This record gives sequence, structure tokens and C-alpha cells, in this order.
Amino acid sequence: MAALFLEFFQNTGFYLVDYRNLIMIVVGTLFIYLGISKDWEPLLLVPIGFGMLMGNIPVFMGLGLSIYEDNSVLHYLYFGVTQGIYPPLVFLGIGAMTDFSTLLARPILMLLGAAAQTGIFLTFLGALALGFAPNEAASIGIIGGADGPTAIFLTAKLAPNLIGPIAVAAYSYMALVPVIQPPIMRLLTTRKERLIRMEEPREVSKREKMIFPIVSFLLCCFLAPAALPLLGMLCFGNVLKEAVVTERLAQTSRNAIIDTATILLGLTVGASTQGDIFLTPSSVGIFALGAVSFCIATASGVLFAKFMNLFLKSKINPLLGAAGVSAVPDSARVVQMVGQKEDPTNFLLMHAMAPNVSGVIGSAIAAGVLWSLMAKI
Repeated sequence: MAALFLEFFQNTGFYLVDYRNLIMIVVGTLFIYLGISKDWEPLLLVPIGFGMLMGNIPVFMGLGLSIYEDNSVLHYLYFGVTQGIYPPLVFLGIGAMTDFSTLLARPILMLLGAAAQTGIFLTFLGALALGFAPNEAASIGIIGGADGPTAIFLTAKLAPNLIGPIAVAAYSYMALVPVIQPPIMRLLTTRKERLIRMEEPREVSKREKMIFPIVSFLLCCFLAPAALPLLGMLCFGNVLKEAVVTERLAQTSRNAIIDTATILLGLTVGASTQGDIFLTPSSVGIFALGAVSFCIATASGVLFAKFMNLFLKSKINPLLGAAGVSAVPDSARVVQMVGQKEDPTNFLLMHAMAPNVSGVIGSAIAAGVLWSLMAKI
């Protein structure tokens, strides 16, 4: 009887558990807590956090349970991550939800979204200097765009062995936008600059909004063809939204499709953080470089807005530059929050959406450029 009990116990997770599994279970629980209690990106942190719990239950290899076993259910679901299927579906939904009116009303704000991508390339160089392989450095750099789907898509193509740490880092910093960005924004701006009021944007016609996704898709993908899967789906989703006659398809894209893709992406990315595979020195380095990348991206957008003001008669509130990172719409909300702390009657959210959505396009182009470059190395 004792022998049977001992054999049973040796087959349980209590016997097989490794301290690294316990660390990741604690981290997963923390993600769930932050998502539910603090409302920090709950649609991302809750699936990722629960995925961490699933991925760190100790199991016997060969039973078809681990995400890293070819015959497991989780492995089949993870296929959408490793092959870059889920991120374009997320972009389809984002496109169906996005209104480009503010960007079209004042196109100059698009430059702020481009400037914020500086963090991607500087971090790429920093990762190379620290000894990461070029393809890994490119995947780490893209964290600075604060765009989880883009980071996962590029990493799946260039460094699939790093999908877990890079995805968790990218989504963690997206969730921490309200914590990380405000101190940088205040440090780099004066109170006078934070009080700048933006002019009311002009009214954008329906024709402009219909033409924009088609023209921008053609121009951007001719410039960076490797961005086709992401930008193609983003612009297609927006065409569905603006066409009106395809409202049913747009509704499905911005609800059922993006929700399903987000659930599967978050859950499987979380499950890939198996303690013995995830907790490595390189993972720590990725988290550190990701933080640097995100901070540089925020600072670059703010500083470029201040630079633009040297030449503009109608000044731009430099806080808008922080919205150039791709965390839609959270970084735009942070701009609104910081601006209203100085003046509760100053509404910047609508204006901040312009660099915010251009940042999404910019990070996708940056990913396409890096993918093209790395493919030739």
C-alpha cells in the first residue's frame, strides 16, 4: 500500500515541481492580479497570467501535455504564435476599430509616431553590443514599439527561441504605460509646454477616410514589403470599417476575431514561459533592454515634438510625442491624464490618437525593415 502511494505521489506535480516553476506561477498570479485589480491591460495580462499557470504545472514528458511536445493541444494552439498567424488577426481587428480622422486632420503629427520608433533601432544596436545575435537583437529592439503583436510576429520569424521572454516583456511594458511614461514626460517638458492647447482639427471627409488605408497600404508596403502581413490586415480592417457596406465583416473583425486571437495568443505565450526554459540570463537581459527601449521611444517622441516646435507657428503640445509608441489607446490616455493634471480643461486625447495610430504603422514598418535586413545576413 505504501509503495502504491509513493508511486502515485511521484507522479504528481508536488513531487515533480521545480523552484523555477514556482517563480513563474507567482509571476502569473501577479499578472492576473494586476489585470483584474489594477485594470492594467486585463485583456492581455489575464490570459498571459493564466497561461503561465498552465505552462508551469509539472508534467511527465511524453504524455502530450507540455506546450513543447509536438502532440499536445497547447502545442497545436501555439502554432499560431510560432508561425505568426495570430498577430495579423489582431491587426485586422485593430484596423476595424481605428479612426484615422485625427491623423488625416493634421498629418504632421504622423512624424511623432515615426520619431518614437528611434527606441527600436537604438536598442537593436545596444543588444548587438551586448553580444546578442543580429536576429535576436532585432527581435529585442522591437519591444520599444510597445506593440505586442508586432514583437511576437517579428520574433516568430527571426528568433522563435525568444518568443516567450520577448512577448511577456512587450506586453508587460504595454501594461505599465501609465507607470513608465508620465515621469519621462514630466522630466522632458516644462509646465508651460504641458499647458499648450492644440487647435481644433479640421473635419475629415468620408472620401479621405476611405482612400487613406488603401494609399497608405500601398506606399508603406512598397517601402517595406516585409510589413505586408501586418499592415495589409490593419488597412484591410480599416477599409471594412469605412466602407459601411461591409459593416458585418468589420463588426466580426473588431469583436469575435480579435478577441479569439487575443485569447489564444495570450494563453499560449503565457504557457510558453515554462520555468526551466524561460528563466535564463538572456531573459533577464531582454527585460532590461526592453525597458530601455520603451523609455527611449517615449523620450524620442517628446523630444522630437519639442524640436518641431522650433519651426512651427502653431505649437504642438510635446506630451503628444509620448503617444508615438504603439500602445493603442493607452499611451494616448496617458497623454490626456498628464495634460489634465496641469489643466483639467485641456483635452489632448483626440490629438494624441494621431501619433498613436501612426506609431502602430511605424512599428510595423520597422519590423518589416528589420526582417528584410536580417533575412540577408
